[in-house]
Amino acid sequence: MTSHVKLRKERVGVIDYDTQIKEVRCQLVDQLKVLDVQLEQKSQQLQDLSDYLRRRGEIESEYARSLEKLTERFTSRIKRKDPSSHSVAQVWLALLSQTRQESRDHNALSERCSSFLTQPLTHCLEYTQRLAKKSKDVCNQLQDGLLKVTTELQTAWRTYYQYHSEYLCADGKLKEAEKQEEKQKQSANKKLERLIEKRQGKVKEINLKCSKARNDYLLNLAAANASMNKYYLQDISTLIDCADIGYHLSVGRVMKAYLSGRCQTQQNLSSGLQQLQGTVSGLDQSQDRDLLLQDHYSTFCLPLRFPYQPHDGDQVSEVSAEGEMRCELETRFKQIQTRLKSVSQETEEASKNMLAAQSSLLENIGDDDLEPSSQEGSTENLTVKPSVARRRASMQEMETIYFTRVKEHLTGSSLISKLQAKHDQLKEAVDKAELSSGNQPRPNGKSMRVRRNHSCANLLHNQKLFSGDMMSFIQASGQQIPIVVESCICYINLNGLQHEGIFRVPGSQTEVNNLRDAFERGEDPLAERRYELDSVAGVLKLYFRSLENPLFPIDSTSQLLEHAQIRNEAERAAQLKMVIFSYPERVIVVMRYLFAFLHHVSQYSDENMMQPYNLAVCFGPSLVRGAQDEDVVALQPQINAVVKDIILQHESIFPNQSEVEGPMYEKCMTLELDDCEPIIEEGDVEAEYTHSKDGIECVNVVYCRV
Repeated sequence: MTSHVKLRKERVGVIDYDTQIKEVRCQLVDQLKVLDVQLEQKSQQLQDLSDYLRRRGEIESEYARSLEKLTERFTSRIKRKDPSSHSVAQVWLALLSQTRQESRDHNALSERCSSFLTQPLTHCLEYTQRLAKKSKDVCNQLQDGLLKVTTELQTAWRTYYQYHSEYLCADGKLKEAEKQEEKQKQSANKKLERLIEKRQGKVKEINLKCSKARNDYLLNLAAANASMNKYYLQDISTLIDCADIGYHLSVGRVMKAYLSGRCQTQQNLSSGLQQLQGTVSGLDQSQDRDLLLQDHYSTFCLPLRFPYQPHDGDQVSEVSAEGEMRCELETRFKQIQTRLKSVSQETEEASKNMLAAQSSLLENIGDDDLEPSSQEGSTENLTVKPSVARRRASMQEMETIYFTRVKEHLTGSSLISKLQAKHDQLKEAVDKAELSSGNQPRPNGKSMRVRRNHSCANLLHNQKLFSGDMMSFIQASGQQIPIVVESCICYINLNGLQHEGIFRVPGSQTEVNNLRDAFERGEDPLAERRYELDSVAGVLKLYFRSLENPLFPIDSTSQLLEHAQIRNEAERAAQLKMVIFSYPERVIVVMRYLFAFLHHVSQYSDENMMQPYNLAVCFGPSLVRGAQDEDVVALQPQINAVVKDIILQHESIFPNQSEVEGPMYEKCMTLELDDCEPIIEEGDVEAEYTHSKDGIECVNVVYCRV
């Protein structure tokens, strides 16, 4: 099945991602063209075969002369095309060769060829075209998923380059300060010492961000290569098989029925019929598929693996689980492991369902309607089984079920390949971290660090946070991003981007109420202790749901819903951008921060099962509301579509910081040591040591589960 796949070894060296992805796009387009050509060839073969049998029935009375003309007619058609080694094409060639010997056939074959054998070919042509269309739709969807993976790879790659550039800059400044210190060793310069300490902290922080970005980049790199392997090595073959299902069976059955009639009436042509029988028996769907892939090798061959392209001077080429990232990666590893087990079970069940549906479809296609009556020479008994319309309707229903199962199987197996690639990368990183740590205390996967609470309970304003007006609160408090929004998003970014069902699974109502009350008092409860991620997500949704005026002004809802109907993606984004630019800048800042976060959450949908549409369903009713006289239930699908589009195209819709100043969401968040404190759960063993930093005693905690 995979004999056609060979890596392109003639090209070596690092290839720019944009160029490589462009080549992949062209290759995907060529694949669809080849599949269309293949459909045309099959349709032409079926049509030719049907025409042949019909014409053969008409010229049976003329015998030798008419049959010779007939064979010449179809032989000339084949000569105009490239010769094919496919089994169906070989059957067709053998049929024409045998027909040249049928100069003395008799009239009983006329009725058989004119009606009995042509009807199944007509049916075969119909369902072959339907299956090819459905196969192409699934192929388009898989290609979209493949391009999405490559887009995510590019995004992660750019993020990693950005942070590594910042790290090199900060490291250069640190080295410059250290050189100044060496020059001034004789004179105590406390200001220079503080500058060095400050730059050391900056380098450490940016290095951590760079490591996180590199990890995401490497994981996306592994997922992209795994998706490419899965698509080119398995999915293409499966889709070709789906498009060809029943085609070879129908052609073979028609030809066998034809041979049966010929054997009954043409004993003198037994040698020619035996030759044709051999070619019919050689009908092989798998072989034809492999020949098709080999004939179009450049179109279907596996592209080059995406190479790892480190930024200037970066020597790290593996997922790193050192230091603070170890706990985070161990947690993510366990989540992926659980998710992988669940998806594997679902995909295994989907595979069984696909095979069962395929068996039912083949059984329906191969329904025994080509066997004539035992009374030789009686044309009255050569009739197709009754209820043809009912059988065709049943077949279409089976086709729909089968392709639904195929889609589930391919989607699930593609997800498994991506998760498995990330799982293997994380397992290797975690195992190396365990070996390198030796007997050192091991961080508990459920523990975490949180920020120290710098909030003040004595509010200097009387504006409500929940169930109030966001604009008034921002103006009164001076917070560009309301504390509940910033704190919840930061908490989820640090601890729960991969949490399965985030925002969909409800949290503890008691915890949600406690968090709400604490935020309302002006505190930041998430800086003090650990809470369930679902409860934190619930508070964030509750805040937007309870606002007196929704985040998207009600008077703009009709415009948003109208623009959501635009089919062109770029034009739709431009119109949505115009509407959002009409909002106050303070609202735009909050929107930009929130939707950048939601897009970031959706990038982990393989693990948290929260695709953009799922997030839109969770946030749509809270962010966009219709007028009081509008049917909210009827508008909800449109509202969800609007929110989904904004999540997907947030970079195109929202202004950058140079256009509208304000906080920007940061994907790789970290916590300063001075701004964080560890949360140790009961049962943890704690080991600590202290050191002095700027005259302040700092405590570093290492902890492990007993």
